[in-house]
Amino acid sequence: MSAETALKQVKSGDRVVVGHACGEPPTLVDALVARAPELKGVEIVHMVAMGPAKYAQPGMEGSFRHNSLFVGATTRKAISEGRALHTPCFFSEIPRLFSWRILPVDVTLMQVTPPDAEGFCSLGVSVDYTLASSRSDHVTIAQMNKFMPRTLGAKIHLNEIDCIVEKDEPIIELKPPTIGDLEKAIGENVAKLIEDGSTLQLGIGAIPDAVLLFLKEKKDLGIHSEMFSDGIVALAEEGVVTNKKKTINTGKFVATFLMGTRRLYDFVDGNPDVEMHPVSYTNDPAVIGQHEKMVSINSALQVDFMGQVNAEMIGHNQFSGVGGQVDFVRGASRSKGGKSIIALPATAAKGTVSRIACELDRGSAVSTSRNDVHFIVTEYGAANLRGKSIHERAKALIAIAHPNFRESLTAQARAQGML
Repeated sequence: MSAETALKQVKSGDRVVVGHACGEPPTLVDALVARAPELKGVEIVHMVAMGPAKYAQPGMEGSFRHNSLFVGATTRKAISEGRALHTPCFFSEIPRLFSWRILPVDVTLMQVTPPDAEGFCSLGVSVDYTLASSRSDHVTIAQMNKFMPRTLGAKIHLNEIDCIVEKDEPIIELKPPTIGDLEKAIGENVAKLIEDGSTLQLGIGAIPDAVLLFLKEKKDLGIHSEMFSDGIVALAEEGVVTNKKKTINTGKFVATFLMGTRRLYDFVDGNPDVEMHPVSYTNDPAVIGQHEKMVSINSALQVDFMGQVNAEMIGHNQFSGVGGQVDFVRGASRSKGGKSIIALPATAAKGTVSRIACELDRGSAVSTSRNDVHFIVTEYGAANLRGKSIHERAKALIAIAHPNFRESLTAQARAQGML
């Protein structure tokens, strides 16, 4: 049916879950937004929106209320202005919000490939929470798109889809970030901690991508990550990533969503070595911890002397979300030979603010607790905080802070009795 006909299934007051990131179904979202004049109080739930998020624009409040599970660039202003909501939740637990009816779902909007001979469609670049939502809702509406890469792993049968909208259009792409000297310095320090045969989880952004630049001499790396992007394709083609040493899912790239360019999408399309699974599997610390030498690499906004990590807030303002950081930090801590790494620049605001601080900014949340933290890395080195006292942590963190702030940070630590 047409998108306009399919989206008539949405009623005022419904909760609508939208496919995540580059798996967002643009045609369905546009058709929903077009119904704004006739709808009231529709709650739209998702993590990162890679589309324009028109439902979160000023003037849409009466028709739509966005409930963000991870704040992105197109939804951040709406949340800071109180026109949208943020619900904190570990990425691994989001499917349970839907399947256990903590957040009962009325409609799921998703994007799939055309069916195979047995009637199964691939969810392509976004499995994460979308599959769980579709199996716990009342209506599933799918945009069927021939440009969606067919990935192996999780799939959905035609019989599980209520409305199908056939619309072929390019999948949303994420261009590679710009990597400067700062990111390269941090990436090189992180890469020094990675051993041959390690299995990696990498977050999104310039720092994780910079790490990849310094892994070309490594051997037999593996991927078990919530996502991966174009940089991993290059390492696979160069024979650095082989997945041969993975303790489980040996030989397989495992992820729950993908963000990148057509190069990435062509690499995973029909690739028997790539498996996409629900986030309740990929991000389960008990699964992650089964890998030997599991290394998680994530970013942060601020770290205090106790080792508390703020990865999601600037003061009282929600900048992003916890995502899968804690899932993988805890999984890596269970891994034999595992390491969790939080990497961040030493300063912010053009060098005027130290990201290593005596205490987190007022109003900021603790994303990764001091009990979970392992390595903190800046362009000035790496601090191993595991098993260290508060005094030892403060000293180690000051040593990797920007030199311009070390004296004042030392004075603050002494005033607080930390040195």
